[in-house]
Amino acid sequence: MENTQKTVTFVGPEEGQGIAMAGNSYRVVISGRQTDGEYALIDMLVPPGGGPIPHAHPDVQESFYVVEGEVEVKSEAGNYIAGKGSFVNIPYGGIVHCFRNKSNQMAHLLCTVMPAGMEDFFTEAGEPAPFGTFLPLPPMTNELKSKMGALAEKYGQKMFPPDYLDK
Repeated sequence: MENTQKTVTFVGPEEGQGIAMAGNSYRVVISGRQTDGEYALIDMLVPPGGGPIPHAHPDVQESFYVVEGEVEVKSEAGNYIAGKGSFVNIPYGGIVHCFRNKSNQMAHLLCTVMPAGMEDFFTEAGEPAPFGTFLPLPPMTNELKSKMGALAEKYGQKMFPPDYLDK
């Protein structure tokens, strides 16, 4: 039987691109460039109060595994407190969702996106920084709003107001 696998990828704990974005710290563990665009894995550190605003991406399936801490996940399908060991899957189709760390401890998540590409959104929207580095939130100027809107559109995301999923 012929082995059709191209190669095995090894990524050490200090490897991968670090990104500071929206008060959070991300590390692209494996990117679409390494998986032929099939998926990407992003290691996320989300401090108390951190997390993205409501958003949707119909052509991307996204999942989260909570390594440490907890986040409140809100979606059009309901809300869930995801603690250590919890798994959340956001299927293809564009369900509006977000998460927020409402605890007083750091949340550590592993995020998988299929197909890959969202890691490139993080790279363009954030700042290069070693994993575990948290930069202050930049002021939300009209220029920054415009840039983020253009990047969201470029990567197939739609952003919603922060209170969109409040019930």
